[in-house]
Amino acid sequence: MPDVIAAPMASTVVSLPVPAGSSFAAGDVLAVVDVMKMQHQLTAESAGRILEIHVGVGDHLSEGDVIVSIEVGDHGPAVSRVDQPIDLDVIPPELADLHRAERLTSDEQRPDAVAKRRSRGQRTARENLADLCDPGTFVEYGRLAVAAQRRHRSLDDLRSTTPADGILTGVGTIDGRRCAVLVVDATVIAGTQGYWHHQKIDRILEIAERDHLPVVFFPEGGGGRPSDPDAARVFTAGLHITSFSAFARLSGRVPLVAVVSGRCFAGSAVFAGCADVIVATADANLGMAGPAMIEGGGMGTYAPEQVGPMSVHAPKGTVDLVVADEAAGVAAAKRYLALVAGGATSENVEPADQRELRHRLPSDRRQVYDMRPLLDVLADPGSVFELRRPFGPAAITALARIDGRAVGLIASDPMHRAGAIGPDEADKLARFLRLCDAHGLPIVSLCDCPGFMVGPEVEEAGHVRHVSRLFLAGVRLTVPIVAVIVRKAYGLGAMALVGGSLHAPRLTLAWPTAEIGGMGLEGQVHLGMRRELEAIADPTERQAAFERAVENLLERGRAVTSAAHLEFDAVIDPADTRRHITAALEAAEPIGRGRDPIDAW
Repeated sequence: MPDVIAAPMASTVVSLPVPAGSSFAAGDVLAVVDVMKMQHQLTAESAGRILEIHVGVGDHLSEGDVIVSIEVGDHGPAVSRVDQPIDLDVIPPELADLHRAERLTSDEQRPDAVAKRRSRGQRTARENLADLCDPGTFVEYGRLAVAAQRRHRSLDDLRSTTPADGILTGVGTIDGRRCAVLVVDATVIAGTQGYWHHQKIDRILEIAERDHLPVVFFPEGGGGRPSDPDAARVFTAGLHITSFSAFARLSGRVPLVAVVSGRCFAGSAVFAGCADVIVATADANLGMAGPAMIEGGGMGTYAPEQVGPMSVHAPKGTVDLVVADEAAGVAAAKRYLALVAGGATSENVEPADQRELRHRLPSDRRQVYDMRPLLDVLADPGSVFELRRPFGPAAITALARIDGRAVGLIASDPMHRAGAIGPDEADKLARFLRLCDAHGLPIVSLCDCPGFMVGPEVEEAGHVRHVSRLFLAGVRLTVPIVAVIVRKAYGLGAMALVGGSLHAPRLTLAWPTAEIGGMGLEGQVHLGMRRELEAIADPTERQAAFERAVENLLERGRAVTSAAHLEFDAVIDPADTRRHITAALEAAEPIGRGRDPIDAW
């Protein structure tokens, strides 16, 4: 009885490659059938000959219907229809089309665009991307997108001129840490945000939120793009676009870094402003409206370089760090992520000789000094990463590591107004506390503060509201604070600098050089002894009495004397500061709120 080839399931006959009476070899295809638009090849298990074909092309079969009858065995020569060995060097046509489309997105295929970037002293988007991510780790999302302009332009044209719709998005690792990355390509329609451009942003931010990934964003160019006719049926004004709220929603949940280069206006500026930290190149321009919008609003004609230069933004605190170029910007972004998202490091770092701290303060309590070298000695070598230095200069805000643990450092800077806290300093400190709390970084506060700034001029700046922000930020902290009173700790300013009270920190330390008081000693004497001093007629005797009173208050407020009043926890050898901080933080693991947006200011 002959063998048969039967239908394995309900199907339709597509082809019958071997005619009746012909021989076949093992592995030859004897029939092809269609099942739900997918073709199945029915092959011979061994050599043989076709005896009879029972169906025709196009016939509908039920499971088990006989297609052909065969006789197994050697029946003479047969031309094998088994596939020949695969040539792995051959590129299939569909893969060749993909490679061509991908090449059109590369810098090599866009020499004019690359030359334009070079003329401005900038790198290309893909060069920044390659510098940021670990080699071979970046997985690009939406690489083959083009501008939504197919109604009047060919696909080939759009692939050549609008690659990736002007933004590179994806996920890669940065120093081994998985991150979401968005890099605007400002050579594509001036970096404007088109329909698919926004779709790509939303997609990658969705991934970042779902997987809790840090985000590095290179915003550049203008705002929305009005020239995408394909999207006209989808939106008109586009005010329902969700990209901006999606990015803002990540604030306080994951680290957000913006690296700004070139011209960054309108929507691009909003993305930058919602980041934890804005790193900007020295020649960048940042503003809520570019020249075209300014002129359109009847506000005058300006060159792009005149709108929002860094000479304006750095002193105002709009940007956190100004760097020389994009390479330095990428390096800064990596440093920030390593501190806020990297956790503790297990590397054994040899700190500076801590005995240096005994000698960092001048012997004359009225002599100013630079706080930064002191911070460099206290922290792990090379780890101090200062933010917003030109803004609110009487306060220092920096990220650093102490014994491998990432911390937020806040400190007075006696070089500026003796370290007194004004409106800018209060805003700078309050936002930094929110940033550290969001990312679970404990705070180390070094206090040499004579109090808040005073006078009619500072009150005209809304001083009350600004300094109150600092108290509100302190009381909301969920991460621990360790306070170190280095020298002066006077009044409300000192209290605000350590979380709202000298008992707010987990540990409040004082150096032997520390002095505390309800207000500056000289002011305290002027207020408290006004009548007594006015009663002394001789100016020399009056000054001598004033100085004796100040010295008496100073003696009462010195650390070793006032330690008996328990306003702080311990007076220590400055050389032991690092050891005490490390012990306190190990005992008080930071929690971190991780859900509230970080104040933009």
